[in-house]
Amino acid sequence: MNIFKTGMLLAFLTALFMGVGYLIGGTGGMVIAFLFAAGLNLFSYWNSDKIVLRMHHAREVDEGSAPELYRMVRALSMRADLPMPKVYVIENPQPNAFATGRNPENAAVAATTGLLSQLEPAEIEGVMAHELAHVRNRDTLIMTLTATIAGAISMLANFAFFFGGRGNNNPLGFVGILVAALVAPLAAAMVQFAISRTREYAADRTGAEISGKPRALASALAKISGLVARTPNPDAERSPATAHMFIINPLNGQRMDILFSTHPATENRIERLLEIERSMPGASSAPARSNTPPRVGGSSEPNGPWG
Repeated sequence: MNIFKTGMLLAFLTALFMGVGYLIGGTGGMVIAFLFAAGLNLFSYWNSDKIVLRMHHAREVDEGSAPELYRMVRALSMRADLPMPKVYVIENPQPNAFATGRNPENAAVAATTGLLSQLEPAEIEGVMAHELAHVRNRDTLIMTLTATIAGAISMLANFAFFFGGRGNNNPLGFVGILVAALVAPLAAAMVQFAISRTREYAADRTGAEISGKPRALASALAKISGLVARTPNPDAERSPATAHMFIINPLNGQRMDILFSTHPATENRIERLLEIERSMPGASSAPARSNTPPRVGGSSEPNGPWG
């Protein structure tokens, strides 16, 4: 995980937000934009996890209601030297999972019923280890702040387009309006996607180290990618700003590692995981039944929900 690079990208987003404010209202607009960004980030810091979990109708489970999943997360948390997070299950047939929370002490991991019913136990373990990697790397907070600032930039840009030409506070006139309305949201989206993709690669690596089963995670990614493309997720469609939080983009089955993808190409992630496996002689290859690499679009027979 490149912390310095991520910090620079977040700083760029904040500067871009202030720049849009400047284009709208000059120095005063820039100050207002900065204060607005600070307020949004403060609100997101304390409430983002609750909002996201509520958006996806997640229900908290414990050892009594979902014993296999809860014990698995507890064992992985101990292996990762993390506090035990809250565990949630989402009633959704699409196999997927995400992590949220402002820090490891206030973290939560969530898995869909589709994930728990359609993947093998070792694959589920790989997925949950990936989500705990996001918690350990403090990605959940960074991704929330990034999404908040990027969304605010788009909102301000729309405001600039409709109202920026009125009054005398716009220092660049019509050119400034175009920059604020077109270039700024595009630049914000590019930065958001770049951070998301970098974090996914890092979480794959850390998750493989936590579980010790990189091939299991690779197999899970292949199956999830194929099943997501065929299984709609209405809650994610209604809240597309949360798509980057899932282990696989819940909105579609993107397969190209293009500039505007919220996730790296699944094939690229699988290849990196197999390289990790080759560099870890003691790692388990479960659920490998052969030496054939996982194939994107694979499927699995249901094992029954764990929660």
